[in-house]
Amino acid sequence: MSTTYKSNNNIVYSCKYHVVWCPKYRRKVLTNGVDVRLKELLLEYAANLSVDILEIEIMPDHVHILMEVDPQFGIHKAVKSFKGYTSRIIRNEFPFLKTKIPTLWTNSYFVSTVGGAAPEVIKQYIENQKTSQRQKDKLG
Repeated sequence: MSTTYKSNNNIVYSCKYHVVWCPKYRRKVLTNGVDVRLKELLLEYAANLSVDILEIEIMPDHVHILMEVDPQFGIHKAVKSFKGYTSRIIRNEFPFLKTKIPTLWTNSYFVSTVGGAAPEVIKQYIENQKTSQRQKDKLG
């Protein structure tokens, strides 16, 4: 597989990250339309940042994203921007969240570079999250 490189005025890069973050207290609040709206907002807002979302899956209690980020913008700034932007809008559009949790997101997140793994493998993993969760729910 060949690597596709991106560039800006100063650098040529290929920086892909698998990122996961959770709602406060890992509450299962990303359901009943919140998940659909969250996905729309993330995809929409990515266009305003130096970020390409390659894959995304919203689970009831966490978010998986495979993204490519301009290293001059930075992964930390990208994640913080996504979380801040989506929290503001989601909490306004779904007021019940304000009574369930004090803030939408935890301060923490998981990030892993995917330089060693083919992006297709990570995409497949993220796509399979919903299926494997449904199977677990049926069993237990």
